[in-house]
Amino acid sequence: MPRLQYGRTTIEWQFRPDARLKRHYVTVERGRPVLLRGPCVDLPEQEALVRQRARWIREKLALVNKPMAEDAVVTGSRLRYCGRSYFTEIRHVPALTTPRLAFSASRFVVECPWGNSITSEVVAPLLEGFFRERAEEKLLPRVRHWERETGLKCAGARIRQFQSRWASCDAANVLQFHPRVMELATSVQDYIIVHELCHTVEKNHTRAFWNLVAQVMPEWRREHEALERATFGDAI
Repeated sequence: MPRLQYGRTTIEWQFRPDARLKRHYVTVERGRPVLLRGPCVDLPEQEALVRQRARWIREKLALVNKPMAEDAVVTGSRLRYCGRSYFTEIRHVPALTTPRLAFSASRFVVECPWGNSITSEVVAPLLEGFFRERAEEKLLPRVRHWERETGLKCAGARIRQFQSRWASCDAANVLQFHPRVMELATSVQDYIIVHELCHTVEKNHTRAFWNLVAQVMPEWRREHEALERATFGDAI
């Protein structure tokens, strides 16, 4: 992997050509080489581009790699959404009274009144609020899609925070989904929806239930295994 020396800082970078971009972009993340993206250029041109931004890169490397509390979120940390982990930027905004979170341009931005790091405990409710908004916007329409696809009907669908479950189908056939379902890949989200729709017919995990799931989604085992590997929730 190419590298250059800028004062006492060794800058190692990885080049990722992207013909869709008209200019070059540099990304600095904790514990990773500097990422240079943009139109294809040879190694000397890459080095020139990195050297042009070397002072900025050095400052960002110092920021993202400084010692921190085990649960601190800093610029360069990663937060999960729809099965992927996204670059997170922490911005110090002293004028704020409480932190806030946004997602744009394929990155999370957390504005923090206290400094350039924030604990995961503080980020968690911000992220859950974001998941709740996205679930209302994206997940609930998928329920209606799968009702049309399967012919199975629920009495309603809503977002609800559970203690230790991803989703449920109650006795009245109302489907409920934890906001953190939005952490998962869309294919796993679809499996959860199908799973709960099948519970409108078979309340327990009987052979008939799993046969119905397989009839609707033949590749359900792959998504079920992915769900079991996820870090939250009991069996749905």
